[in-house]
Amino acid sequence: MAVQPEGTPCWADAMFSDVEGAKSFYGDVLGWTFGEEATEFGNYTQAYVDGKAVAAVVPPMPGQEEQSQWCLYLASPDAAATAGKIRDNGGQVVMEPMQVGDFGSMCLASDPGGVVFGVWQAGTHEGFEAPMDQVGAFCWAEIFTREPGKSDAFFPAVFPYTSQQMDDDAMDFRVYNVGGNPALGRMKMTEDFPPEVPAYINVYFGVADCDDAVAKATKLGAVLRFGPMDSPFGRFAALTDPQGANFSVIDTTNTQGEMPDLTDV
Repeated sequence: MAVQPEGTPCWADAMFSDVEGAKSFYGDVLGWTFGEEATEFGNYTQAYVDGKAVAAVVPPMPGQEEQSQWCLYLASPDAAATAGKIRDNGGQVVMEPMQVGDFGSMCLASDPGGVVFGVWQAGTHEGFEAPMDQVGAFCWAEIFTREPGKSDAFFPAVFPYTSQQMDDDAMDFRVYNVGGNPALGRMKMTEDFPPEVPAYINVYFGVADCDDAVAKATKLGAVLRFGPMDSPFGRFAALTDPQGANFSVIDTTNTQGEMPDLTDV
């Protein structure tokens, strides 16, 4: 796939203390296969669907053996310039821009509400190779935060997003668009989320059957957090994998109900 427009989700990876366990779990649930470990890059290992790269897993660096979590990377034409915008708008750069061989440049950051995300300036690695409608591939992501106002001010200031608010009194949900196309969702965390759960970005991976994927995942030790539930976007469920990383699965072919109204803001 070509280099994505600025602000578009372009890659996802996660650190796992038990990499082999993660490979086994996601291989069974999402049908992923895995390439060889890149020993020169901390044993970074890419996951594939039908030979197309969809994500990566990596062991934690010394001193970073924290709970596993997925990290979503947003495309940038200049990672260093984006890092400057992040600082200028109240965010934190938690890993300074660095070159990753000839693959590209990256940095890690957080918004003023603590939402961690990555920035990727593509070199030879342009990001996701599989299309978003392919089973096993990344297909959507949402920011979950208790401070939506901070995210709503921050992300459109750093990336060329326009915003639309969902017309629904039951939830505070916003969509960030790039070039008129939805790029990322933003959901206000309710009291249903335990206070110890930090703000995070939830990644969605496509599956052929949501209920089947949930059954496989929970049998392998995952915890079902929400769903399965029907929606106009597909039947989906939220899970926590056996090592504590949150993610969701969605069958986008199984849709129910009318699409919600969105208002430009």
